[in-house]
Amino acid sequence: MQATEANFDGLVGPTHNYAGLAVGNLASQSHQAQASNPREAALQGLAKMKALHDLGMVQGVLAPLARPDLKSLRRLGFSGSDADVLAAAAKASPRLLAACCSASSMWVANAATVTPSADASDQRIHFTPANLASQLHRSLETEHTARILQATFNDSRHFVHHPSLPTVAALGDEGAANHTRLGHNYGEPGVAFFAYGSGGPGPEPSRYPGRQTLEASKAVARQHRLDPNRVVFAQQHPEAIDQGVFHNDVIAVGNLDTLFCHERAFYNQSQVLEALNARLDGGLKLIQVAESEVTLSDAVRSYLFNSQLLRLPDGRTLLVVPGECEQVAPVWQYLQALEAASPIIDAVQVFDLRQSMHNGGGPACLRLRVVLNEAEQAAFNQSTRMSETLYPRLVDWVERHYRDRLLPADLADPELMDESFTALDELSRILHLGSVYPFQR
Repeated sequence: MQATEANFDGLVGPTHNYAGLAVGNLASQSHQAQASNPREAALQGLAKMKALHDLGMVQGVLAPLARPDLKSLRRLGFSGSDADVLAAAAKASPRLLAACCSASSMWVANAATVTPSADASDQRIHFTPANLASQLHRSLETEHTARILQATFNDSRHFVHHPSLPTVAALGDEGAANHTRLGHNYGEPGVAFFAYGSGGPGPEPSRYPGRQTLEASKAVARQHRLDPNRVVFAQQHPEAIDQGVFHNDVIAVGNLDTLFCHERAFYNQSQVLEALNARLDGGLKLIQVAESEVTLSDAVRSYLFNSQLLRLPDGRTLLVVPGECEQVAPVWQYLQALEAASPIIDAVQVFDLRQSMHNGGGPACLRLRVVLNEAEQAAFNQSTRMSETLYPRLVDWVERHYRDRLLPADLADPELMDESFTALDELSRILHLGSVYPFQR
């Protein structure tokens, strides 16, 4: 059956702020305590969604989570009214409050791992929400992310929703940021390529933790009923992790039979590439960037590889990159040469995602890839599909509800909580999600 790749982008939430919570994410840490602009962040994300819709892509919207997470704050010992809880948390532990107000669910590449129906033995699409065990603020997302996914992909004839893995370090699962599906076309069985940073036979990073573990990747592969002969597990290069490559999608991106990566993306990289090429029957198209062309440092600074590699309906291959790539001279020089001479990449398109980038997430972080055949396209919640009518409605919603300036100290403001919950209550009706938020239950 004919199939295509859809991109479901995370809509940035009203509490988008720069608290610098993500260990090993250099952009997040370097912008800590600066003023953010939630309105601009959401509008930048929506502009990218609309642009891909205009190119003929199937583009969806995933709603943000409700923040502040009052349930978690109460579990952590804060009590009283909602306003009392916020005030007490701000006084006793501003970092805990920031964790419970984080809008990091915008990076839905971490929301879940997704297996297309063509790859699963039961011919259904499988979702496993990531436990995000390595970071406190992200580990709080899992239960609520699962609800959003179930409300978006809500037909059990086509979609299977698994529980997340146990939230322990040994089973740290970071979702699709460390999973790539390769194949010759979308409708036939492909190759599941899992990258992990910890728990394998190779050396561990010394400065920053490897967030994805080998055991977690293997467990997800079993959950999704994948053919072991069509799975490749690869260890991230520990030196890359120590230079800020906290997820594989910061150093590699693949689509169909093409892999675009840095030469220091994986440990024992030549063996990894040989295994992928063998699984693709010798048909792997590789674009491997040498350190002499773009250093690891420049790759992380520009988020060159945190790009979207897209096959457009007209057959062209488009590379979507963040505006920061233009600002790092060796990277921009490389991309101009790639666009001019590559037999694989037909065009490069730049998007301004500065608000997201300052927190360490580029184009690829903002989207969850879901391969859908025609029946599955009709089965997901159509109110979440980007359209000529949904886009202006969401722009209007953002402009009415979002602040244009937010500092970490503002997270204790009960008015911000009220504004956020009011906005999300309206959004749940726009997207026909039902009562997915805790404050609605």
